[in-house]
Amino acid sequence: MTPTGTGQPLGPLAVLSEIASRLAEGGEIVATVTDVIQRLRAALDASEVSLWLHAEGDVRRSVVAGVPSMSAADVGAALDGAGPPALVARRLVTMGQRIGVLAANDVSMKGDAPHLVTIVANLLAPELAHADDKHRLTGEVARSARQVEAERRFTARIIDSLPLGLYVVDREYRVQAWNRNRETGYQGVSRDLAIGKPIFEVLHRQPADALRAEFDEVFTSGRIQQFNIDSEASGSPRTYRITKIPMRLDDGVVTHVISIGEDITEWTTAQERWAQSEKLAAIGQLAAGVMHEINNPLATVAACAESLSLRLDDLRRAGCEVPPQADEFTRIIDQEVQRCKRIIDSLLTFSRPKSQEKLPIDLNAVVQQTLFLVKHHKRFKRLALHTLLDPSLEPVPGSYEQLIQVVMALLINAADAMPENGAITIRTRRGVTDGEAAIAEVIDEGSGIARADLPRIFEPFYTTKPPGRGTGLGLSVCYSIIADHGGRIEVDSAPGAGSTFRILLPNGNAPARPAQAAGAGS
Repeated sequence: MTPTGTGQPLGPLAVLSEIASRLAEGGEIVATVTDVIQRLRAALDASEVSLWLHAEGDVRRSVVAGVPSMSAADVGAALDGAGPPALVARRLVTMGQRIGVLAANDVSMKGDAPHLVTIVANLLAPELAHADDKHRLTGEVARSARQVEAERRFTARIIDSLPLGLYVVDREYRVQAWNRNRETGYQGVSRDLAIGKPIFEVLHRQPADALRAEFDEVFTSGRIQQFNIDSEASGSPRTYRITKIPMRLDDGVVTHVISIGEDITEWTTAQERWAQSEKLAAIGQLAAGVMHEINNPLATVAACAESLSLRLDDLRRAGCEVPPQADEFTRIIDQEVQRCKRIIDSLLTFSRPKSQEKLPIDLNAVVQQTLFLVKHHKRFKRLALHTLLDPSLEPVPGSYEQLIQVVMALLINAADAMPENGAITIRTRRGVTDGEAAIAEVIDEGSGIARADLPRIFEPFYTTKPPGRGTGLGLSVCYSIIADHGGRIEVDSAPGAGSTFRILLPNGNAPARPAQAAGAGS
């Protein structure tokens, strides 16, 4: 090897000095080792100088200067002192760790070559070990970073997949987290627009003072706060459960508040239905227990009224003077007794419906027969009746007479709610499941039902009709009959928008279940 511009070969010390300088310069380790190997080959005037590193339990050529001519077996033999005379090999060892082998073939510096190779091997060993440790540490850091990032993404995906809205604010009320569910919906706000902003700017539709008080309560008390709110921001009434959870980054004070909003409209509706069913069952048990007892005194009153009427006739035949109002009074007594008995019979039918044999029936035929029965009724002479009957409707098991009773009751209710010259539509269609195989709807253009009244319309004696227009038992009886058929009744109604009463009946393949009475928006 010759220095630049001199043409004179360098001695071993000069070679080692340049190699040490090159190693001391640092830089990228692969380029540095390659340069060292090339300098050593030039100094030794060897055909090949190569670096063999341990890899997967074996020693493999990693860096080479010159024409590769050595095999792994040649290197191993040289280490054992049995290799070719012109091949010099030395192990790279540091801190007891074997890193590899430095080997030179066809060397010309016979005397100094082994020492020079040994010294360079000793210089390279710690550098390569350090580079290996650094590479391993860098890899571990990278793997750790990738793992942390994967866990962060997994946690974010879990939070985004939750069927509820979630966000987090710090003690300055700034948004620090905002899940995907908060981005969707009628009041959705994108995550980019929410993160870092004061929550009062993001949820600007809510009173800032009330919202601040909710967070302050959690920051101060450190307790979970939970409450329900009703909202119509989405266009329909919805109920949400709001939960505010304290969060601590350490064992100190509350640093953040996690706010969760869950749509519990369906759950609330189910609870209302269950409560209504329980209430109806209790009323039914009460009715069954007292109605027979009421029948006995009513029978006595009716018998007395009949006896009194006969006695009045006897007095007239005997020439006695009878007050002119006596016959009217006895007739009123008899009429009111009969009215009470009808109410009692209806209540008994509701509380303990007479289950009849269920035979395959055509729901279209039920509708047509009902229309035939009501067409001469004076209530329907001022209304238009339209039918939309699905000819593909399949038969369902049921009681022909009881279903006529239900459809007739719904038609009468619709007629009572209708103005002059209004229209009622009766529609049948096929359902999509065995539990809703056949559907019949009675649709009116009446005044509709207030939201507050919807949960109660199937209760006995509850009616929105004027006094004298109904007992409040018609829909209760309908509910009871449909329950006995394993179906349910749904109601869609709003003030001023009319009402739709929907009967859903199962086919013979559907499992038996109790009926449910549902009100739209309830």
